[in-house]
Amino acid sequence: MNFYSVRDLRTETKKLWNNLSAGGEVVITNNGKPAALMINIPTDCFDEVVQAVRQAKAMVAFNNMRSKAASHGFMSEEEIEAEIAAARNGE
Repeated sequence: MNFYSVRDLRTETKKLWNNLSAGGEVVITNNGKPAALMINIPTDCFDEVVQAVRQAKAMVAFNNMRSKAASHGFMSEEEIEAEIAAARNGE
């Protein structure tokens, strides 16, 4: 997996694009922290890839809720709704 900064995204677009095509994944960092994941999507399965990414994000949100509940003993309804909203908004 290749890592590029936001600045690299602007200045080394061709190199980034070539690595994305070759490796399938590129991570964009902001201030040294991962901020975005770029993935190569085959032209014939765009919808399936988008659905898989959304499903993975929902699973991460669910696992975060489960971990918080285990450490606190429970989650309030507001906390559960906030986690669901954050997952839907891509946070």
